[in-house]
Amino acid sequence: MELLQVADAVAREKNIDRDEVLEAMEQAIQKAGRSKYGHEHDIRARIDRKTGDIHLTRHLEVVETVENEATQVTLPYAQRRKAGAKIGDFLVDPLPPIDFGRIAAQTAKQVIVQKVRDAERKRQFNEYKDRNGEIVNGLVKRVEYGNVTVDLGRAEAILRRDELLPREHFKNGDRVRAYIYDVREEPRGPQIFLSRTHPMFMAKLFAQEVPEIYDGIIEIRAVARDPGSRAKIAVHSNDSSIDPVGACVGMRGSRVQAVVGELQGEKIDIIPWSGEAATFVVNALAPAEVAKVVLDDDNRRIEVVVPDDQLSLAIGRRGQNVRLASMLTGWDIDILTEQEESERRSEEIHSRSALFMQALDVDDVIAHLLVAEGFTSVEEIAFVETEELAEIEGFDESVADELKQRALAFLEVQDEQANERRLELGVEDIVAELTGFSATQLVKLGENGVKTLDDLADLAGDELVEILSKDGAKDAPSEEEANAIIMAARAHWFEGEEQDGAAAAPATNGSADGNADGQGAQA
Repeated sequence: MELLQVADAVAREKNIDRDEVLEAMEQAIQKAGRSKYGHEHDIRARIDRKTGDIHLTRHLEVVETVENEATQVTLPYAQRRKAGAKIGDFLVDPLPPIDFGRIAAQTAKQVIVQKVRDAERKRQFNEYKDRNGEIVNGLVKRVEYGNVTVDLGRAEAILRRDELLPREHFKNGDRVRAYIYDVREEPRGPQIFLSRTHPMFMAKLFAQEVPEIYDGIIEIRAVARDPGSRAKIAVHSNDSSIDPVGACVGMRGSRVQAVVGELQGEKIDIIPWSGEAATFVVNALAPAEVAKVVLDDDNRRIEVVVPDDQLSLAIGRRGQNVRLASMLTGWDIDILTEQEESERRSEEIHSRSALFMQALDVDDVIAHLLVAEGFTSVEEIAFVETEELAEIEGFDESVADELKQRALAFLEVQDEQANERRLELGVEDIVAELTGFSATQLVKLGENGVKTLDDLADLAGDELVEILSKDGAKDAPSEEEANAIIMAARAHWFEGEEQDGAAAAPATNGSADGNADGQGAQA
């Protein structure tokens, strides 16, 4: 009964199952038994769950051919000892209780301690594995090399140095609040990982301070942090009568100040979330004022134009404001002043006008009109509807038709020149036929060493897109289209295998001679 009392005490203290403690004890006794009777024997121990009695036994397996005399016996021998024994049965010999010596007792203790520790870790993991994303409170147990071990009451967690706020120091006994960002099973060491720099730590703190967030009336849509310095949080209200920003700020800033205090004075910008990317980016760049935005949906880039005196505010110290706005919105943000945008626009107008004047052989007035109408390339003019071109002020159908003809003639000359260049580079005709690429794209492939079908087949999809999108080209394929082209280029690699398979198929169904011939031919 004494063993059962010890098991009960350990189970209560460590908060693990009593049976797990008893199993650990059984393994310890079993190990001690093997030390006494020989490690080659199959010694097993069992503790009676009601009386606490220890039963030590040796097991012998019944087999046809004995490979290990210590653990196996033949069927005839087994049947002499036990009528009806068959292959796979075990003969069980009871052994006298062992008297634990000093070494055996120490070994047994080590086994029990290790097994109890493993069971405790398993219990911790099962308890906390579903608590990812929660905020927990604990006491600092020890600090080693900047890493903080936190006592959570029924478990220990680790708060690594890189997950602490800058210039933040804890000492033993300090109370700490942190976010569980990972719980994983590991053979040794802590399993619960905490963070005070994780963006969601701030979001969860707001959820604790703002009842409307907890109730789901206000949603936190995005968070971006520069831990210990500055953060931006985007909020949205599902109730039009409630101002999400005001609710998060609280009366005289009480709610936001509670969060700021926990984050060691980290400045927090609370901004209204918007489903429109342009509006969201403008809000995210606050407190800077924005004069104009230009979106590039394909590349998720947005160009923001700000007044000259707002540039430093929009960028922020060391680029902090624009970096956080980009993290918050998920868009790459380019910031220009009104003067820079005006200069760049003038340069674009000048370069496009010069292109149209040269390609279409027109004067600067017509070229400027085309630029003003939004035409950016000769291709757009060549393939636009004549009626649409004729609607430009000062144009008629005859002028529109003439411009289209000149544009088509220019493109034809360009294609011829590009085709000649493609042939000079040695790009094979089969590459052109397979892909349907334009002559200009084929020249780009040749300049990058892609000249044969095998060269094309060796590329990855993103490599092909990168080659064809150089110099700002807008006609590059998507990665999915590029992958399809590359797979088509690889098709010839497998044609031989398919033919070999088809040729070998009749031989497998033929006569013995046919099989032999087939094998000889393949050899």
